Amino acid sequence: TFGVQTAAQQVAEDKFVFDLPDYESINHVVVFMLGTIPFPEGMGGSVYFSYPDSNGMPVWQLLGFVTNGKPSAIFKISGLKSGEGSQHPFGAMNIVRTPSVAQIGISVELLDSLAQQTPVGNAAVSSVDSFTQFTQKMLDNFYNFASSFAVSQAQMTPSPSEMFIPANVVLKWYENFQRRLAQNPLFWKT
Repeated sequence: TFGVQTAAQQVAEDKFVFDLPDYESINHVVVFMLGTIPFPEGMGGSVYFSYPDSNGMPVWQLLGFVTNGKPSAIFKISGLKSGEGSQHPFGAMNIVRTPSVAQIGISVELLDSLAQQTPVGNAAVSSVDSFTQFTQKMLDNFYNFASSFAVSQAQMTPSPSEMFIPANVVLKWYENFQRRLAQNPLFWKT
């Protein structure tokens, strides 16, 4: 399930929060600018995730940022719900919140300070490297699975209703796919 939250609560001139009800069932959050109002020149927005700790107090964690040049980002929050909080700009504010609701906070800041911030490590979303790893594992799994059914021509039982693919054809496809993936992990998009 997913929901779009466009109703921000402005908690300071340069800070906004969005409620995330039922946050326990949310794995990823997509933050994007609508394109109607850009950030002021030289500014961007740091993106924070806040969830209530066991006492109902907010725990804020830096996820990353969005800018006019990078107007959207996807963050994995499923592993953050038990992590440590980090420094954040929302501490002294009187933010209306429900104890069972998490929040996304956007703090408008200079691009220079955004570049120096360190997001919580496991919030980053899959990169090309992890996609390549997944694809490699999938190829290995498919090849191993298909090879487990290999039989020699002498072991084959004639069956007119079945088609057979020679194992060397599967191996050739596997090797070609690996080579193309190594040259360009996104070759399949063309």
